[in-house]
Amino acid sequence: MELFGADPAANLLPCDGEAFYHGSVFSPAECAGLLEALLRDIPWQHDETVMFGKRIITARKVAWFADGGMPYSYSGTTKQARGWSELLLGLKKVAEEKTRADYNSCLLNLYHGGDEGMGWHSDDEKEIASGSSIASLSFGAERKFSFKHKETKTTVSVMLADGSLLDMRGETQRCWLHQLPKTKKVTTPRVNLTFRKVFV
Repeated sequence: MELFGADPAANLLPCDGEAFYHGSVFSPAECAGLLEALLRDIPWQHDETVMFGKRIITARKVAWFADGGMPYSYSGTTKQARGWSELLLGLKKVAEEKTRADYNSCLLNLYHGGDEGMGWHSDDEKEIASGSSIASLSFGAERKFSFKHKETKTTVSVMLADGSLLDMRGETQRCWLHQLPKTKKVTTPRVNLTFRKVFV
C-alpha cells in the first residue's frame, strides 16, 4: 500500500484507471466557512441500503442534487434529486474548472466522526456515464481513502485533506473498488461531495 501526497499530474493508480489528487483547492478560512455552511444548509437524511433483503438505516447521512430532478439508484434504494443551491453550484464550478469535466449531479455524504465510513464498493451504477470523471471534494476531518484492484487486489491509499479534490475517471470504477475506512483517531465530521455525470 502506498500513501500519496498532492500532485494533480500524477496518476495514483498503477494500471486500469486514472485517479488524480489535487490536494486542497481552498484556503483554510474558505474550508471552515464551507464546512459550516454545508452542515447547516444541506437537508441531510440518513442513508438507506438493502442488505440480504433487509433495509438498513445508516448513521451516515446523505443528500442528492441533480439537474432536472434526476433520480439516482444505488444499494437497492432510489434518491429523488433536489434542485441546486448557490453554494453547490459554486463548488460544482470549482470542480469542473479543476478537472476540465462537466457534471450534472452531486451525491453528498456526512460522516459525523471516524466511527462512520464506507466499505469497499465501486461507483459503477448504470446511470453514471461510462468512463466519466467523478470529482470528490472533501471538507472537515482528514481521512484515508483507499483503492483496491478487483483482480490483483493491489491497494493504494491517499489522505484526503480538508478542502481537497480527487478526480477519478477512465476505467477506475470498472477495475477498482474504493473505501473510506473507519478510524478511532478521528472525532470530528467530514462532508464529501461527489460530482457526477449521470443519465436517466
